[in-house]
Amino acid sequence: MKENITTIPINDLFRPKDGCPICRMEEMLEDTYVNFIVGDAMMEPNIRIETNRKGFCHRHFSKMFTAGQKLPNALIMESHLKSIIENVLPQKAGSKPDKKALERIEELDKTCYVCDRIEKDVHHLLSTVLSQYEKDEEFRGLYRGQPFVCLNHYALIMRDAMGKGGISSKFMKPFHEDTYNLTKNYLLTLKEDTTYFCSMFDYRNRGGDFGKSKDVIERNIEYLTKEKP
Repeated sequence: MKENITTIPINDLFRPKDGCPICRMEEMLEDTYVNFIVGDAMMEPNIRIETNRKGFCHRHFSKMFTAGQKLPNALIMESHLKSIIENVLPQKAGSKPDKKALERIEELDKTCYVCDRIEKDVHHLLSTVLSQYEKDEEFRGLYRGQPFVCLNHYALIMRDAMGKGGISSKFMKPFHEDTYNLTKNYLLTLKEDTTYFCSMFDYRNRGGDFGKSKDVIERNIEYLTKEKP
């Protein structure tokens, strides 16, 4: 499998064959940006402007708190709070709430700097996945050999495959079949294991072996939500 600076990260993500490869892609991007925000980004004025404007979701505030020292986190928060005071809330209370201020607050609740960077960059990486699938037979085998593609990421990668700059018509059918099978076959396995798990609570199966179904609840959550419990 030929490698270059753009394909090495993709091949590294697909080689482990551990869960959904697109989930691993997002986790890699998430770790990169969380550590960047509480590290080198502290000295980047343009980044601070963006983080002040967008803020962070609870998940990424929590990860930043875990990944970084307290002072970088506090400095980020201080700057963000100053921006909220100056740009989000009205400067004084009027006779009734400022509708535009309410809209700004609601919009702030929906934005996160890290989430937005992940969403943007995952599409760039997926474009390389699609290109590799077209060009490299060995990578196609690596793709087919994944344990599964989770439900959410099945939709994501197929949207990218069908979109502008997506996969060519020549490879659309095999790519869709491979991706569909990775999603559907694991879904069927989950259903079978879940049914078996439930059956073990029947009094007639008391004391029986749960076998591979013992962690099926955790696997369901990972498959359906993109996150391990």
